[in-house]
Formats: sequence, structure tokens, C-alpha cells
Amino acid sequence: MSALVRELRRWAVLAVAVVLWELVTRAAHDQNFPPPTTIARAAGRLWFSDAFADHIVPGVGRMLVGWAVAAVIGVALGVALGRSRAAMAYLGPVFTFMRSIPPPLLVPFFVATVGVLDLQLPTIVFGSIWPVLLNTVDGVRGVDATKVETAQVFRLSRTQWTFGVVLPSALPKVFAGLRLSLSIALILMVVSELVGSENGIGNRLVRAKSDYELPDMWAWIVLLGVLGYLFNTLLLLLERRALAWQPRHSLEAKTLATGG
Repeated sequence: MSALVRELRRWAVLAVAVVLWELVTRAAHDQNFPPPTTIARAAGRLWFSDAFADHIVPGVGRMLVGWAVAAVIGVALGVALGRSRAAMAYLGPVFTFMRSIPPPLLVPFFVATVGVLDLQLPTIVFGSIWPVLLNTVDGVRGVDATKVETAQVFRLSRTQWTFGVVLPSALPKVFAGLRLSLSIALILMVVSELVGSENGIGNRLVRAKSDYELPDMWAWIVLLGVLGYLFNTLLLLLERRALAWQPRHSLEAKTLATGG
């Protein structure tokens, strides 16, 4: 089956779901659940207006910055800790305790420490760092023994070992953590904006709910789904390109290129 046919089938399923949504909501006549056509009109009015620069760009910007900071810290710390079993033996319980704390519950703490208007970035970083960190540690620990022995034979420097052997071997796990972290960052962007922001998608969403503008509220919810799908797709493309040298990913890339 060609890649084009598979993609068309996926979109066909989505189209059928939207049509069913339209029919059910029109039959129900429930103002809390407007039909997709009504939501689409509200989305066109909101997304392509001043709200794009005033709310969408700042919100997405905060999310991406927080996610990038979490990714850099998580990968760097994960590589360092993954090479030391003693360090993880001591710090593992601490990490388990900290990542078990729901980030939204720390919003009052960040309000008290950094202020209500600056809590978005630390909230996103704190919640997004754990998947990257722990997956990187797991990936570093899983470096093939043959590669370790080969590196010892060639007497690679620490830098050559880290960037030439450890990171490439850990990349599949790292990307798995990055994808999960990106979803968490999107959620925390909205949660933090519900509490302490003068702009952003979360701010507009709660404002629409308070004003009982339900089509507008649903338009912002749909935008979050669109953003999540878009960013995940872009990250998957980056992952396939970065891991094209690996046998499984090389086969996937070849299949996509040939349409087989």
C-alpha cells in the first residue's frame, strides 16, 4: 500500500468523525456542544485576527522555549548521570519523588517565588524535563557492549566517546522522551496561562468560558489539538532524518521515499 493511500485513509477517518460530530450535535441542539461548522467559523475569526500576534504567538513561544530548556538540561544531565550508576543510585529516588508531583500543584510555589506573570516558563520546564532526562539516562545505559569495547580499543577521548558513541546510541530513547515532553509542555502552557497570564491560548480559553462564548472556547480547544498534531509531526520528521542511519529508520525512510 502506498504512503499516499495510507495518508488518505487516515484523513478519511477524520472526515467521517467530523461529519458524525456535525450530525450528532445538530440533532442534540445543545448549546454547550456547538457543531464543527460553528466552531470553524469562530476559529477563522479568532485564529486569523489580532489574537494570532497577541495570544497565539506568545503562548506557543513560551511553550517552545520551556520545552527547549527542558530538552537541553534533560539531555545534558541524562548523559552525565547515565554514565554513573552510583549517581543514579543516589539520585533515582529523588527524581522519582519530584516527577511524581503534578506540575500544576506547584503553581502556587512558582507564584510565590517568581511572580504570577512569570510562572509559565518554570512550570513548563519542571514538568517537561523528566521524560527527556529519564529516557536519556536509559538510552545512555543501553549502549551496546561491543561499541564500548571498540571505543576502548581505539582509546577515544571523552568528547569523542560522548558525541560519537553515547549520544548516537541513545538518540532513539532521547527522541521518545522529547515527544512525550512536547505534549506535556503544551498542556502546561495552557494550565499556567489559566492562572497567571495576561495573554496566551489558555487565557483566551478561560475568558471565552467566563463570557459564555462557547464556540470561541471550542475554537481554542481545537487549536490546541492542531498545534499538538503539527509539532508532533515535525518532531517525527526530524527524528526520522536524525536516525536515518539506523537500520529500522533507514527502512522506514526508504519505504516513504519509494511509496511502498
